[in-house]
Amino acid sequence: MKERAGIQSVEVGFGLLDVLGKAPGPLMLRDLAAAAGMSAAKAHRYLVSFQRLELVVQDAGSTRYDLGPAALKLGLASLSRVHAVKLARQRVPQIVEQIGGHTLALAVWGNHGPTIIHWEESPQTVTVNLRLGDVMPLLSSATGRCFAAYVSREAITPMLKEELSRAQKLGRTDVPATLTEARALLDEVRSRGVSRVVDTLLPGIVGFCAPVFDSDGHIALGIVALGSAAVFDPDWNGAVAKPLRNAANLLSSDLGWRG
Repeated sequence: MKERAGIQSVEVGFGLLDVLGKAPGPLMLRDLAAAAGMSAAKAHRYLVSFQRLELVVQDAGSTRYDLGPAALKLGLASLSRVHAVKLARQRVPQIVEQIGGHTLALAVWGNHGPTIIHWEESPQTVTVNLRLGDVMPLLSSATGRCFAAYVSREAITPMLKEELSRAQKLGRTDVPATLTEARALLDEVRSRGVSRVVDTLLPGIVGFCAPVFDSDGHIALGIVALGSAAVFDPDWNGAVAKPLRNAANLLSSDLGWRG
């Protein structure tokens, strides 16, 4: 297919905006130009026009450049058109393929905790007693562990204490016994960027859940993969966890997260 003609100068100039968007803060002209792969003189001409359009601003004191109010308005308008769940559902078939055809689900934080809102069964479907609308336990499910790791401590601590109390009464030994142990488990989730359970919530089932963040850094949803321990790779960086984590990171990026 023949590539359509465009305006090369627009594409070149966008390189400067892209660099500013990825930078941790305002940049000097020489650094901005170098990162965009152009001379300082050439970059300055683009920046003059971008300032007129309010896409870029320059601090009078430091002379550093940063994104301007027009860039912010464009970004906010774009984000307002993106719904995390809608975007995630569109990508589910692709993610299922990437993780080897295992069952995939989407979960969000509901009134009572992490709630399953979408279920995509695969040819390798395993029998599980989960349904849309089910609220997942915080400590014995991958979904629960994922949300517990990223929801604010103030909101999650009372729920953790209640669940720990129930587990103790039932004599469970496959989940943390104390709040300290629970927090250590959640620290591991954050360090690995994905949660995991093996033969915990459901016998013979392995599950992973990867967090998706919005532009404010809040967890927007969890992408859950699960399957039989006989065919499901439980390795933290294996054939399921790695592509699942990558898919969640890409979705987070598309939602405006810059973690």
